[in-house]
Amino acid sequence: MDEAAYLRFHARAVQHYAEENVAAGRWPAEGALDRSEQAHQKLLPQGLATPDQHLFNVLDAASGAEVGVLWLAVTEHPNGRSGYVYDIQIAPEHRRRGHARAAFVALEDVARDLGLVDIGLHVFAHNDGAQALYRALGYETTGINMQKRIVR
Repeated sequence: MDEAAYLRFHARAVQHYAEENVAAGRWPAEGALDRSEQAHQKLLPQGLATPDQHLFNVLDAASGAEVGVLWLAVTEHPNGRSGYVYDIQIAPEHRRRGHARAAFVALEDVARDLGLVDIGLHVFAHNDGAQALYRALGYETTGINMQKRIVR
């Protein structure tokens, strides 16, 4: 990914993460964009140059056109070096064509090259399509966060 693609990614990622957290009931709409921006700045303080953060363009195999992005972080865990997918974005007009699946399959080779023992990710409970894709790719549920809204 080059700097121009990173700037496009960053703007979309901040907006999308804010929207997802609001939709999930984790954040109120007020201040969500600021919270999302702060989270992204914490994880990518040096943008593309942030160590152990790998951002990839997702390309259409036939045309070579950019159809999305994938963000992989490398972290150290007791079991070894692990990968964590912070974001996968496929442009709306390119969804349901296998691009995310192909990106995750290609990511496994990257993970092997980086010496990773596993890849983790988070998926919002309301995103049934993503959950189905990840299960089909062999990802397993490792925990479930739950909450109950208490209204006064």
